[in-house]
Amino acid sequence: MKEITASYVKSVLPTRNPEGHKGDFGKVYCLCGSVGYTGAPVFASRAAVRTGAGLVYLGVPESVYPVVAVKSDEAMPRPLPAEKGKLSLTAQFEIEQEISRCDAVLMGCGIGRSAESDTLLRRLTLNCPKPLLLDADGINAFESHIDEVDTRGTVTVMTPHEGEFRRVGGDLSVGREAAAAAFSRRHGVYLVLKGHRTVVAAPDGRMAVNPTGNAGMAKGGSGDVLSGMLLALLGQKVEPFAACCAAVWLHGTAGDLAAAEKGEAGMTPTDLLEQIPYAIKNL
Repeated sequence: MKEITASYVKSVLPTRNPEGHKGDFGKVYCLCGSVGYTGAPVFASRAAVRTGAGLVYLGVPESVYPVVAVKSDEAMPRPLPAEKGKLSLTAQFEIEQEISRCDAVLMGCGIGRSAESDTLLRRLTLNCPKPLLLDADGINAFESHIDEVDTRGTVTVMTPHEGEFRRVGGDLSVGREAAAAAFSRRHGVYLVLKGHRTVVAAPDGRMAVNPTGNAGMAKGGSGDVLSGMLLALLGQKVEPFAACCAAVWLHGTAGDLAAAEKGEAGMTPTDLLEQIPYAIKNL
């Protein structure tokens, strides 16, 4: 079990081509949000921008589109068909059209749960040909269906906290590291098991633990920031295990910078967003 270091993260971060244009730095798609959870899509999409993504597309239920749109300066939000504040099955074709033009996809932050939205997320996951990051209700949608993920033919990353991990069959009785390794190997996913000393596991047996971060990050929205950061790195073609390690280290480092400035009690996920550029720049 290796500990993620600054030198390792520096070595895997993508270089910025001085002659590049926005299309060269990753086109990513965030499928997030529902009534009552309008912060999640904003945090995730802003974090993707802050971590270098060239173009960030954002799909949200039409019922929350006005709120999200007014908060989105860099990301490009679009309204999608909704049912009772959550995504409708009728949104599937439009979402798949958006996915087809992107390099990596995030699904789940703040989407909420209903039978219809869970079914939609599972269908999209199984049909998605791009590297896919599942977080929050994107993971919860696979409760009692986790073996379906095994059939995907491309990169799948899952970023559960311990409750979500248990919900999809993770066995923490053997300890966090062993549990993450077994789950990753069994289902062929790159797993980021969040919490104190976040564990990263790859299907081929590689593992790492993250030393950065602090208790001030234990607030709603912090995980959405991490998802956006990881999505941006996947969209920039960083190898998945390296992308997971770099994202959690940079996320924790941004949290440590925010805590140093504002204190653990008062810092917010917005403060994390503001510190991402400095976490990267300081390398």
